[in-house]
Amino acid sequence: MPKKPMMILIAGPYRSGTGDDPAKMEANLKRLEEASWPIFEKGHVPMIGEWVALPIWHIAGGKAVGDDLYDRVLHPTAGRLLQHCDAVLRLPGESKGAENDVRMARDRGIPVYFDVAEIPDHA
Repeated sequence: MPKKPMMILIAGPYRSGTGDDPAKMEANLKRLEEASWPIFEKGHVPMIGEWVALPIWHIAGGKAVGDDLYDRVLHPTAGRLLQHCDAVLRLPGESKGAENDVRMARDRGIPVYFDVAEIPDHA
């Protein structure tokens, strides 16, 4: 059992494979968010990069998915968050951003889980 609750970044497809269709991106975000409750129930703090990045992008004046500001905010936010996270949960699905999150987590030496059941309980 971890000594303290872990902050766990949930990584998986958000924009990938959507053709920038807002409904498909929202569905992908919902899939990411569905993993948050089981992580919370295990006594940890779930985190999704888009929860942080999207409000920043909007406030900064972001207008369209994929614009210059989008690229300046979305992936760098995940990289900054990973400096504070204790683990990553990698959900299925093709995603360059999620693969980059996994690479950065491994570089930091923090665990990468591929199923919520692999995450140790804290509560």
